[in-house]
Amino acid sequence: MLVLIRKKVKKVAKFNIVILLIITVGSFIHDPIYRRLIDEEDDANEKRIWCIVTYPANIKIFDSIIHPFHVFGPFIINLISAIILITKKSHQQSNLHTERPYKEILREQFRQHKHLFTAPVALVILALPRVIIAFASKCMKSAGDSWLFLVGYFISFIPSMLTFVVFILPSKFYKKEFQKSVVQYRTNIQRRLHLIS
Repeated sequence: MLVLIRKKVKKVAKFNIVILLIITVGSFIHDPIYRRLIDEEDDANEKRIWCIVTYPANIKIFDSIIHPFHVFGPFIINLISAIILITKKSHQQSNLHTERPYKEILREQFRQHKHLFTAPVALVILALPRVIIAFASKCMKSAGDSWLFLVGYFISFIPSMLTFVVFILPSKFYKKEFQKSVVQYRTNIQRRLHLIS
């Protein structure tokens, strides 16, 4: 029965990942469609790159909503999930240890799982440059100014790159599950390589 439940959970997780990917790509697909780069050279042979965005009114409103949503939506979901997880675990512990007060158990659970709160805050702070660039994007005066936009663009990838460090490594449970997965993938790859050779 436990194996069957794990199979169902894995299927749901895979389905959620695909849906999340489609929603994320779909919510930003309008940007390359309406954004144009124009090269211009003036009398002093100074090259300028103009970034022109011409959104229709309804897409402009959608764009101004979607950028903050992509940053603060996951932040709020992570906080709510952490609170639910901690309160449910505290209730289970208080049912097992009736001699201890619930508030004490709750405080202990908050201390044990504080990384569940610090991680979303750190990820939001790291994602703020992307939101700022999205709202304050201006045209580049010259090709030399492109480094500022490039740095801001790459800073926006830091939160997704740090997910493993922020969420998996501090948690004993996730770390153990990750190690199990690595061993499982390694044995599967070795089996397939032996079948090929």
